[in-house]
Amino acid sequence: MLETLDAAAVRRWCGAGLAALRAHQHEIDELNVYPVPDGDTGTNLVLTLTSAHEAVEAYLSRADPDPDLGGRRLADPDLGGPSPVAVDSLPPAGPQTPDDSLNRTEDAAAPVTPADGGTPDKAGTSDSAGTSDSAGTSDSAGGTLLGRVMRRMARGALLGARGNSGVIVSQILRGMADTFATTASARGADLARALRTASEAAYAAVARPVEGTVLSVVAAAAEGAGRIKSDDLVTVARAAALSAAEALARTPQQLPVLARAGVVDAGGRGLVVLLDALVEALCNPDAAVPEALEEPERDAPESTGYGYEVQYLLDATPADTDVLRATLDGLGDSLVVVGTGEGSPPTWNVHVHVDVDRIGAAIEAGLEAGRPYRISVTRLEDHLHDHAATPEPAVTPPEPAADPTPEEHRRGAVVVAVGDGLTSLFADEGAVVVGRNPSTAEMLSAITATRARQVVLLPNDANTHAVATSAACEAADRGVRVSVVPTRSPVQALAALAVRDPGRRFDDDVIAMAEAAGACRYGEVTTAAREALTVAGRCRPGDLLGLVDGEVHVIVTPDGSPAAAGGDLAEVSRRLLDRMLGGGGELVSLVLGADAPPALEDLLRAHLARVWPFVEVQCYAGGQPRYHLLVGVE
Repeated sequence: MLETLDAAAVRRWCGAGLAALRAHQHEIDELNVYPVPDGDTGTNLVLTLTSAHEAVEAYLSRADPDPDLGGRRLADPDLGGPSPVAVDSLPPAGPQTPDDSLNRTEDAAAPVTPADGGTPDKAGTSDSAGTSDSAGTSDSAGGTLLGRVMRRMARGALLGARGNSGVIVSQILRGMADTFATTASARGADLARALRTASEAAYAAVARPVEGTVLSVVAAAAEGAGRIKSDDLVTVARAAALSAAEALARTPQQLPVLARAGVVDAGGRGLVVLLDALVEALCNPDAAVPEALEEPERDAPESTGYGYEVQYLLDATPADTDVLRATLDGLGDSLVVVGTGEGSPPTWNVHVHVDVDRIGAAIEAGLEAGRPYRISVTRLEDHLHDHAATPEPAVTPPEPAADPTPEEHRRGAVVVAVGDGLTSLFADEGAVVVGRNPSTAEMLSAITATRARQVVLLPNDANTHAVATSAACEAADRGVRVSVVPTRSPVQALAALAVRDPGRRFDDDVIAMAEAAGACRYGEVTTAAREALTVAGRCRPGDLLGLVDGEVHVIVTPDGSPAAAGGDLAEVSRRLLDRMLGGGGELVSLVLGADAPPALEDLLRAHLARVWPFVEVQCYAGGQPRYHLLVGVE
């Protein structure tokens, strides 16, 4: 058993935590309180920790001198690079003083959502507290090896965070990183203090904290660790994990929706898995760090006109990276250049799709900009053959057009959407489209793709709101002012973009867009993925559901015959429209899903003309999966 937590133990914890989350991924995904097929907390946490793990491994592979090794390099051959033996054999860091601590922000955690309760023009703008330190990870060469590795883990988690659960876990890691910033090796009392800071950071990340969630679980872990009077590291870690598990079991008592579904909180379950992995890493220090971890199921990249994917990490100055970005933009597409803001010079993750005859040029551009390493070239066709389905591209920018507006006043919009029709609709409105369930880094890439200094984010999903506001805080450090309009459906985003006016002040425009989105009630028709008790009664897998503002109001059980399938869908759609229009409305927007039958539009138009003759109807072929129909009523 380990008596102290050092950089090697953090590395083992990160690898073991990722392996454990992958083992429990399906189980956590199934802890969904809703019958709709959107339960992906386990997948989100796996992707978040994958990014954290990659960040730790990349840092321990770096070749620049490390002060904790007396100027030697982590990747020196005699240290064996980042292998478990090499990291375990690192000499202890020398004594540190407060002056050696990493630069940090004043607050315990930069809030992910606005502290004023969500005023549209305040959410995620550059006026917020978010800086490049918002993940507690900005540092140069200061601090201890433990602090720097922990910060890389937190920073990687933030950039890879997906969904509310991923963002909150990244803030938990950030709180721990803040505590360990100047600690050479942590004992039990240090871990207890780190968990307390982590709990505070998690609560600060949520505008309206709700008990019975992962917040309750991390608070209990901190409380359990704080009750231990011993300075023994393993004893404190075990107490934290046990208290977290007990708090998880209580979550159905705190949230009625969990009790009705008969499940515990999914995010809390993920945190318990991570804390158990921490105990395992401390109790079995000789266990090998997982190296060949199986990748989670990912969607294949979209087939484009470019056949090869070039990726590398790059140490370069921001100015040189700007030149690189312009060069690569002329060589291919799907360009992503994400900077961490750390190091001197900072490290960037570069990704671009190019033709075979431009692979060399893409790598040479990196050599001219700085020091590229971990270079990989992959044929995209190989990716496509390994997957059954082709998803939406990660980022779809609009067609470039001449814009006479000065760059400092140029405005842009980023919309989260999936489906060829919806993507085209939003691109035609001048928005950059990012695919479903994006990470913080993907949102940052989309913000950059707008080439604007004032950007509105439309997440179109409550579970993406935290990622959007986290990306907005990160973008503020790059001189981009970003506001998040908390849309929960693509139809609300369409309503918001319809009132956008570049002639207004940015703040006034954001308010107008938020008001338009809020005035648009949204409905959805989908197929139940699991049994659940809803406000409309009990539904079972395969039932057709009509949802209004996220709640199930209509349930239709298909009779199973192919001939009746279209009629069942039309029936639930008509009932949904009647329920929504019963509360008033003048404009109805219909967005047909990928599997909507061709006759559905005519059937719904005829019904509306007969029953609601005074409403205006707009219909679009959205092509979105999962939802057969999206409805907006204004």
